[in-house]
Amino acid sequence: MAIPRQLPNAITVARIPLAVVFFVLLLLGGTYGLTDLAVRWIAAVLFIVAISTDWVDGYLARRYDIVSDFGKLWDPIADKLLTGAGFIGLAILAELNWWVVVVILVREWGITIHRLIVAKEHVVAAAWMGKLKTAVQGVALGWALLPLHVVIGLWPWVLVTAVLMIIVLILTVASGIDYIVAQVRGSRRSA
Repeated sequence: MAIPRQLPNAITVARIPLAVVFFVLLLLGGTYGLTDLAVRWIAAVLFIVAISTDWVDGYLARRYDIVSDFGKLWDPIADKLLTGAGFIGLAILAELNWWVVVVILVREWGITIHRLIVAKEHVVAAAWMGKLKTAVQGVALGWALLPLHVVIGLWPWVLVTAVLMIIVLILTVASGIDYIVAQVRGSRRSA
């Protein structure tokens, strides 16, 4: 079965408006869904569906050998918009400390800006640690966004969220260091 060559890129681009809709719904749902529990559930499910498309577009591009420079560049940008909306939304709702969000966003956007700057010379695809970081961010945010406290209780939910966010923070910093080291080594080889 042939698929349209631009389908993976279209899926990537679709994550951008989904990030905006998700962010608005998250804020409308309120802290722990106290303003509107149904809207919080919808926001969380929308996030999970949107972040899952990251796997889908990558799979399709590799499976049908239609990997493109556009996809290599825009896929991480779409991911960062979506996860950034989740982190910022949780911080606005006081469900996540701002310092955690700032550390994560500085790493995410610092590397994204670097990728955009060097895109004229070459496209930097995500390394395995960056992909692992994005997957763990998706799982942690999915957990934190779902108002599961109504099912399992507030403290167990908060505890699991805190542990997941610590893991996210460690992986985010470690993958940022890995990226910088790889770029420095690469620039030394090409000099």
